[in-house]
Amino acid sequence: MSGVVVWMTGLPSSGKSTLAGRVREELAAEGAAAITLDGDAVRAALVPKPAYDEVSRAEFYETLANLAALAAAQGLVALVPATAHKREFRELARSRAPRFVEVWLDVGADECSERDAKGLYRAVRERSTSGLPGADLGYDEPDAPDVVAHGGHDDVAVRKIVAAATKRG
Repeated sequence: MSGVVVWMTGLPSSGKSTLAGRVREELAAEGAAAITLDGDAVRAALVPKPAYDEVSRAEFYETLANLAALAAAQGLVALVPATAHKREFRELARSRAPRFVEVWLDVGADECSERDAKGLYRAVRERSTSGLPGADLGYDEPDAPDVVAHGGHDDVAVRKIVAAATKRG
């Protein structure tokens, strides 16, 4: 199987990491080698830790795109649950990948704010932070995603993603 980058984009708290975990389990059951490059985990692993200003975010998403493409070039399924709120970030990742599957977690800002597992939306409301896509920063929805998921527990989306990731060619 040739490698592929599966980029899971959506607002913070939309279920990207949960979906990636479920997809990875299914891929493993099928014997497909996969790596998860979770945006938050990669950001935490980098030294120096990337900031959240516009330039730093662009550099971070370019680094993430390069890592995913490197993994895919070695025949892995690179699962990338990362907001990448600007379309240009995802298009850069697409241009670097041997194959690219874009997954959009179509979950509205109100639902994400209710989930708010990390307290990010609350922090924006309390004005202790800013720059959160879906709260006080824009998010470019994908024009034509390969798969649309409705949260991290979308069984239909999991099957579609696994099928797209394991397709030859």
